[in-house]
Amino acid sequence: MKRVTSLSYSYQLLSSIRFFICSSKPEDNLFTILYNNTLNETSTSLRTLIGVSNNKPDLKNLQRILHSLQTLRSSLSLQSASRQTTTSFNVNQRFEDMEKIPTGVFKGTLDRFRGITVDSEHEYNETDDFTEKLNESLDYWQRNKNRAIWFKVNEKHSSWIPILIKNGFQFHHARNGFLTLVRWLPKNEYQNLPPYAHTMLGVGGLVVSKERKEILVVSDHYALIPNSWKLPGGFIEPKENLVDSAIREVHEETGIETEYETMISIRHSHGGLFDTSDLYFVISLKPKNFDIKRDEREISKAKWMPFEEYLNHPNVHETNRHFLRTYLDYQKCGVCFTLQKGKHQILKKEYCLYFMKSQLEEEESNKESTNCDKK
Repeated sequence: MKRVTSLSYSYQLLSSIRFFICSSKPEDNLFTILYNNTLNETSTSLRTLIGVSNNKPDLKNLQRILHSLQTLRSSLSLQSASRQTTTSFNVNQRFEDMEKIPTGVFKGTLDRFRGITVDSEHEYNETDDFTEKLNESLDYWQRNKNRAIWFKVNEKHSSWIPILIKNGFQFHHARNGFLTLVRWLPKNEYQNLPPYAHTMLGVGGLVVSKERKEILVVSDHYALIPNSWKLPGGFIEPKENLVDSAIREVHEETGIETEYETMISIRHSHGGLFDTSDLYFVISLKPKNFDIKRDEREISKAKWMPFEEYLNHPNVHETNRHFLRTYLDYQKCGVCFTLQKGKHQILKKEYCLYFMKSQLEEEESNKESTNCDKK
């Protein structure tokens, strides 16, 4: 980058800096300055780097530019990804190589919020004095202006837990095999920590035979209301898509193979298992076969029930009747919730997108997709 002796062309300078960051590697000077220092520290470092004088007008212009740069950080990663550059920077990148970690300090992983995560699976060392290393690390992180400090402690290293508690860490969440604790370091800002997962997800498969005008229903061994009829379904497994979960549950409970038709309804409630909230997704599925093979461990009865019987049956809850009426209304109005899969352009994570569409448009889209596959 050219040395700058005047900031009269602030826009050009800002554009040059922005381009430099987009095309730089994490170890480059300017990148490190912008992501590892406070605004004042950045001002001093950047002024030295580009040769800006100490006069007040220049410094005020530089401060304005730096404020703008802070708001541009997200767009910088977006631009970089869209240009398909070779930079390894993204919003979830690990920053271990951005600065040298002193000896006697946990290495950890730096996140985009300046938080640190230490995983005992990677950093446990039986020869370490854990208390001493923790204190050295906390001192370093405070000097470095880090924020949330997370310790993911494997059950094999549970001796760490009481020491962490004595040093101000709190339980955040636990999963099979590990416990995560956290401590918020900044004293001049409120504790901005994300809560752990607080909502259970469940699915119900509304499996309908349009030709026979029948719906697939089951009765649980452990139903709250004995002999009541409901939709087959259950809880979503970790990292399982809604539709895949509904298809799996229907097959496990009834032996019926299905495919996606449309999303029907979402029920949201609170005070569920482990005092969590509950989201229940009702998904319409097309049956591929009709011979029922029920899961005898969970299901006491399963059958195909005519629409009219289901909508008037005393042992069918009103909410479950509502799901079928909604499906029939969708059919009458010619609408559906289509499913489209995609990938986040920055995070590179796959996602499922549900949105309303006319059934005619969806059928034409499916025909085009089929024709493309054949070619």
